[in-house]
Amino acid sequence: MKYVIIMPAYNESEYIKQTLDSICNQTLLPEQLIVVNDNSTDQTAEIVTTYCEQYTWIKLITKPSEQIHLPGSKVIQAFNYGLEYLNVPFDVIVKLDADLILPLTYFETITETFIQDATLGMVGGFAYIEKEGQWVLENLTDKDHIRGAFKAYRKACFEQIGGLQPAMGWDTVDELLCRFYNWKIQTISSLHIKHLKPTGARYDKKARYKQGEAFYRLHYGFLITAIAAIKLATKKKKPYLFIDYLKGFFKAQKEQQPYLVTTEQGQFIRTYRWKKIKAKLF
Repeated sequence: MKYVIIMPAYNESEYIKQTLDSICNQTLLPEQLIVVNDNSTDQTAEIVTTYCEQYTWIKLITKPSEQIHLPGSKVIQAFNYGLEYLNVPFDVIVKLDADLILPLTYFETITETFIQDATLGMVGGFAYIEKEGQWVLENLTDKDHIRGAFKAYRKACFEQIGGLQPAMGWDTVDELLCRFYNWKIQTISSLHIKHLKPTGARYDKKARYKQGEAFYRLHYGFLITAIAAIKLATKKKKPYLFIDYLKGFFKAQKEQQPYLVTTEQGQFIRTYRWKKIKAKLF
């Protein structure tokens, strides 16, 4: 099973060498790795260029863009830009961040998992961050959710869900649509990915409302949004985020921002979310 990687990179000179080394040392190499230099102002491009000179399957492209970092939209715009440059056949496509260290058998395990079950649409491991010299689980999401930093999609699933949407919430809507179209999602607890930069470390201040806007655009409705906001703010140990998320939800509602899913898909999402909430309560 052949796989390709698209890696958006914005000012990642501190980390990207470690990420590229962990890819180049994989037991199963990709058919192509496209690094999208997203208007970096540091040495990101120069570092990647040295790898391009050594490995013919690595390609560097540069995308002009604003330097402001907002969750979701910027990184997926870069991903979609890189998508246009893929020119090899593949069975699995991977969206990968540039601040990770992957276990050496990561992609061999991922592709073998896809091969074993033709109904799997997405597969991934778990993110770990360093705290006081120990690598611990970055416990921000449910165990059945694949973090946006390392998403692997079967090609047929990726195409059926319409690719990735350049908006906050993209890494939730992809999984919800995956389930809507009856694809399965699998997380592999033995695959520990070292996440070198904490999630949300460089978000602009405006970004704190984006999560609430995403809840609205996912057709959650107010009650599910409130529950999700409490849960996420608690996991991040930042209670004030609950208010910011609700402000974002009502802002999106007032502005009538476009939904990321159809009415039918929205009904499926609400039913699915309530089912999960009830399962946890009872």
